[in-house]
Amino acid sequence: MSPTHDVIVIGLGGMGSAAAHHLSARGARVLGLEKFGPVHDRGSSHGGSRITRQSYFEDPAYVPLLLRAYELYGELERATGREIAVLSGGVMVGRPDSRTVSGSLRSATEWDLPHEMLDAREIRRRFPTLTPDDGEVALYERKAGLLRPENTVAAHLQLATGQGADLHFEEPVTRWEPYRDGVRVHTAENTYTAGQLVICPGAWAPRLLGDLGVPCTIERQVMYWFQPRHGVERFRPDRHPVYIWEDPAGVQVYGFPAIDGPVQGAKVAFFRKGSVTTPETIDRTVHEDEVRVMAEHLSGCLPELPGTFLKAATCMYSTTPDEHFVIARHPAHPDSVTVACGFSGHGFKFVPVVGEILADLALTGATAHPIDLFAPTRLTAASA
Repeated sequence: MSPTHDVIVIGLGGMGSAAAHHLSARGARVLGLEKFGPVHDRGSSHGGSRITRQSYFEDPAYVPLLLRAYELYGELERATGREIAVLSGGVMVGRPDSRTVSGSLRSATEWDLPHEMLDAREIRRRFPTLTPDDGEVALYERKAGLLRPENTVAAHLQLATGQGADLHFEEPVTRWEPYRDGVRVHTAENTYTAGQLVICPGAWAPRLLGDLGVPCTIERQVMYWFQPRHGVERFRPDRHPVYIWEDPAGVQVYGFPAIDGPVQGAKVAFFRKGSVTTPETIDRTVHEDEVRVMAEHLSGCLPELPGTFLKAATCMYSTTPDEHFVIARHPAHPDSVTVACGFSGHGFKFVPVVGEILADLALTGATAHPIDLFAPTRLTAASA
């Protein structure tokens, strides 16, 4: 059986759709396989908004990738006419020694990123929707804001299709294997071969990448929308920033401006306060006690929230032990398989540059982007 495609991409969510676009833009014959329909809400790339920021508290090593991602988001908007990024500005709030504040300041300083440090009084003056304690501070970044995940995925799929990619939806992959000088992929409907395979499995990483040897925990997360007590006027993107707010106990909550009109409210969520699950067993019902806990937390820092609860939705994090990504050639199949997984709740802002990196790795075996931090061997060696 001779290959009919140059590259097969498994998973067409955030990362997979971007990979399909970048691969097909370079002339590769691409087959994309997706378990669900296009732009679905069963994984991690949905919910109307995702924070983007450059002063990255997780690690300064991410900053060069973020700078490139910002460039690519602009290109994506111009190429498709879709709204992708809304740069409302953002604040990273907490005690000065909190990870959220100190880590953000470290990245901003190391990479000379434009930013301001605000004390509690100045935060309250600039952003009356926020009421920090006197001992809290914030790093303010004008270039922070939000991304539209559904628009981003749709835009990448649109471009990939226009460039000749063959995208199959509602066709789940059952298994894959090395085959001759490439790979063979089995689905419920067919068997395909290609010279290269790119796997972007999201929460299905434990099943599709069992031989990678990377521990990956799947967590259920909840997103909430509340109508502010006095409406959304003060929560518009030109008045209310995106924020990540860490309390003295280390609990982080994040939120957004009201971006979808007066009846859609403002979105908020806890960061990394989920429960272990699987894609097959996740509870997609949001319970009253969960809404109550979120509302009680908000009442201490945003005076106009919780207001009225509107709705909630679930998504999944795929979390590695060190909370960093996995982006690499597969150690057991370095000539034919590229993997991207474990984006740990902070990966969506990197979608376009990850797509570019995956195209580099699949087509040339290397990339000029700095990805040493994301080698799977860091985790397999630690667990050995």
